[in-house]
Amino acid sequence: MKYNRKVLILIFSISIFNYIDRYILYSVFPLIKTDLRLSDTQLGFLASAFMLVYTAVSPFMGFIGDKVKRPIVIGTSAILWSISTFAGGLVSSFKQLSFCRSMVGIGEAGYGTVSPSYLAEWFRKEVRARVLSIYALAIPAGSAIGYLLGGWLGQKYGWREAFFIVAFPGIILGSLAYLLKESPEREKRQEISFSDYKKLLSNRTYLLIAASQAIGTFSVGGLSAWMPTYFVRNWHMSVAEAGFKFGAITVAAGILGNLAGGFLADFMRRYTKRSYFIVGYITFFLSAPFAVLSLVASDLNTSLFCIFLAEFFIFMHSGPYHAAIVEITPSNVRSMAFALDIFILHALGDALSPTIIGYVSDKIGLLIAIFFAAVYLIFGGFVSILAGKFYMKEHADKA
Repeated sequence: MKYNRKVLILIFSISIFNYIDRYILYSVFPLIKTDLRLSDTQLGFLASAFMLVYTAVSPFMGFIGDKVKRPIVIGTSAILWSISTFAGGLVSSFKQLSFCRSMVGIGEAGYGTVSPSYLAEWFRKEVRARVLSIYALAIPAGSAIGYLLGGWLGQKYGWREAFFIVAFPGIILGSLAYLLKESPEREKRQEISFSDYKKLLSNRTYLLIAASQAIGTFSVGGLSAWMPTYFVRNWHMSVAEAGFKFGAITVAAGILGNLAGGFLADFMRRYTKRSYFIVGYITFFLSAPFAVLSLVASDLNTSLFCIFLAEFFIFMHSGPYHAAIVEITPSNVRSMAFALDIFILHALGDALSPTIIGYVSDKIGLLIAIFFAAVYLIFGGFVSILAGKFYMKEHADKA
């Protein structure tokens, strides 16, 4: 097996547990609420605590990732978030659980800032969109497994035991990451400084990509946190059933959407250099109406089908936009580029959306709170159109 494929397999496997450890929390919200006696606002803050820390430390992790060998950052990060997930099952209060979820955020920030560029550099430019789409499959697959395992393990054994069980694989995979080599492209890199972030902030295409992702992340992060709970309350499902159905929908839509987006962008690339951005704005415009329809559907099956379509379309832009960031940024600052991207999309996206939705839910109801998050997706389409226009002006001739 070629070395780049081995890299893809290990990075993908670590990414799976990245999202399992992140999303298992959401499927056991009802159990944690009862055990620790929390409000919906506090439940939402558990998700936001992770995102706030994840967002805040990402720029520092990106700088470190461009300074040292990235396999070291990848392995250490995976071990840290896995230990923190395990510790989350030992807590006895809201403050303690918030701290553990914050530590998960530090670990995942280190991994998330370096892994996309590290993986992309092992593959040719012509196939990077599909490779990064495969990498992005870990988002739906890992989150779905998190929902499924969280719902099943939580129902059968308890939410604490669910945290214990999913923590161990990340420690093993993180240890294997220490055996990876740095990419040949990175070995030729130039020296960097923290001030290189200023250059990224002057890249208009890059900023618009991050802004469109932030809009999508605000909505999708909120939906991911609260849809299982919505199913429990609106359709009277058990925690296990809600976790299973939403998890199954997420993994199916995510796999199909990510693959479709990556292959479509690479195919369209033969005819237009704007292909990444065309896929981007189409997905935003198509996802919003189906997200809304899932909330107003008169029966459960229609609701589930509509949320599947909404997730299918929104997942399509992930691989193409990751490939676009690799293309429009110098190799010596790509970890920083993904770090700043993470900072922007989460600071303006899902760092606060679970808490905001929880707060609105406490005031006027969960249905209305999720509705506003769904409609917000439309604005991502307009920002994606602008990103494509600036790309053609500033970067297309260099591609």
